[in-house]
Amino acid sequence: MMITLLTGDNSFEIGREIARIEAGFEGESEHIDGSELDLRQLPDLLMGTTLFADKRQVVIKNLSENKSVWTDLGQWLPRVSDDIDLVLIDAKPDKRTLTYKELKKVAKVIELHKWSDRDTDVAEKWLINEAGRMGVQIDRKAAQLIVRRVGLDQWQLFHALDKLSLVDIVTPEVIESVIDISPSENVFNLFDAALRGDRRLVVDMISSLQLTEDPYRLFALLSGQAFQLAAVAVAGSTDTVASDLGVHPYAISKLSHLAKKLGRPGSRKIIGAFASADDDMKLSRADPWLLIEQALLKVASI
Repeated sequence: MMITLLTGDNSFEIGREIARIEAGFEGESEHIDGSELDLRQLPDLLMGTTLFADKRQVVIKNLSENKSVWTDLGQWLPRVSDDIDLVLIDAKPDKRTLTYKELKKVAKVIELHKWSDRDTDVAEKWLINEAGRMGVQIDRKAAQLIVRRVGLDQWQLFHALDKLSLVDIVTPEVIESVIDISPSENVFNLFDAALRGDRRLVVDMISSLQLTEDPYRLFALLSGQAFQLAAVAVAGSTDTVASDLGVHPYAISKLSHLAKKLGRPGSRKIIGAFASADDDMKLSRADPWLLIEQALLKVASI
């Protein structure tokens, strides 16, 4: 008997782990939607083999969404047949439940989470290794450029490598022409334009971003940039701020020269502009895109 529980929000790595598990099993895996599973099906799934195979691999997804079956699963775990390889996939199982606690005792629990800003180095190393596996030759600088343009989502990074696999030689120019800029990079460019006082570029970029972006998500990212800028202006040390905020030093270093130029008074005005826009947005006082534009134009005037 082998029981594996895969949890976390990194669907890319979970998919890879499932493929690895299934590749190690001789036979066809049975895939079950746990959210629709009937309690009466548990005995057949967990206790017996079939006429066609001595061993079975049963993959059940989202069982914790089925409260009644999830509750009873804990009682069935000791009775899982030695001839059954059970794989449970649940992004967010309730760790307070008795079933989860019982699973922790008998299952191999693998938690796979999305990368955060702290994992930029991990993403760059992964890119280089994954590129090699795909026959794409990239160096560390190319990996850094790809991460800056794409972000830290592994699916997007994988698709970026898939595009680059079609070219003969990967250069910075090729990366910039083939790989689209991520929303976070667009946000930095927009914020940077405002900080440099380029009002026309701010208006033009907002007009373009309205076609593809959600205004509330964009405002949240812009507010994060403003907060990071203020933190650098107050602290003075980019390394300290990066560590305290859990952000990669590169992201903070891009703001450092602007923070020094603005100082504490300037950064306070920027925070004030975003705080005012946030209040107006929560109270629906105006169109969110208009509020974003007004806030950035205030920043451009500082």
